[in-house]
Amino acid sequence: MNYQPSDSRYQSMHYRRSGRSGLKLPAVSLGLWHNFGGVDAFSNSRAMVLRAFDLGITHLDLANNYGPPPGSAEETFGRIIEKDLRPHRDELIISSKAGYTMWEGPYGDWGSRKYLVSSLDQSLKRMGLEYVDIFYHHRPDPETPLEETMQALDQIVRSGRALYAGISNYPAEKAREAAQILRQLGTPCLIHQPSYSMFNRWVEDGLLQTLKEEGIGCIAFSPLAQGLLTDKYLGGIPEGSRASKAHGFLKPTHITDDKLVKVKKLNELAGSRGQTLAQMALAWVLRHEGMTSVLIGASRVEQIEDAVGMLDRLGFRNEELKQIESILN
Repeated sequence: MNYQPSDSRYQSMHYRRSGRSGLKLPAVSLGLWHNFGGVDAFSNSRAMVLRAFDLGITHLDLANNYGPPPGSAEETFGRIIEKDLRPHRDELIISSKAGYTMWEGPYGDWGSRKYLVSSLDQSLKRMGLEYVDIFYHHRPDPETPLEETMQALDQIVRSGRALYAGISNYPAEKAREAAQILRQLGTPCLIHQPSYSMFNRWVEDGLLQTLKEEGIGCIAFSPLAQGLLTDKYLGGIPEGSRASKAHGFLKPTHITDDKLVKVKKLNELAGSRGQTLAQMALAWVLRHEGMTSVLIGASRVEQIEDAVGMLDRLGFRNEELKQIESILN
């Protein structure tokens, strides 16, 4: 049976403008970092992408090395595009990135023009697309001149391979420098993708202010601290969770007694707000005026539904924000 998206998909989702651009993104975006690779069940990956679209999540975020194995998340997504979403391509914002190790040799990593252009060409082939909507440089390169990396992004946009340019994991001053170079080239920086959560607040030390001043949007990845800011680990490490997988970034050693005490207190506060902990943690990230979207990961459809349910209770009373600060500190 052919997929038919929900007629109500745009009724409840919130869309936020990215910086000073003309582009709006859903408040909740879906990242295909984990659980969409060649080692994962295609039926589950497909079900999550289609349910996300039914809920108004129009932004789907990938990178060249997502899997495992690297590249396989884009291949999985390409199958979903071909099978289900090709008629709806113009309703979707699809992003990819390059900047981490992708292939052997000196041209398969970091930020040279050679690597970025070649990597995007490979990504487009894997996904079966003519262009992506956003292409990011995934991390700063300490050796390649920043001018070369930004010129590569400008070339990619001008060639039609991408509609917008973005950066990820750039500290404040490097982000400002990159934005100024791109502006001079005539391809403004659309958005920055940093990690940000209650347990990882580095963006508050200058980056958010820099993005505001430069007119750049912000989309936070790992807003749930790899699942730690959910009720998943309150009773231990469940089988199949990120912390249980050898290739995961969340390790059992990260789930300390101190963190669990904070998670339990935050969970109680979320309950008093009529939310799950995940919903409160996402709303907390979105409380910033300049935060365009939160980028969630998922292993089950229900997790996507729970995240979107956060939109029913976005606001915080001052007392709640103070209580959160007290718990975190």
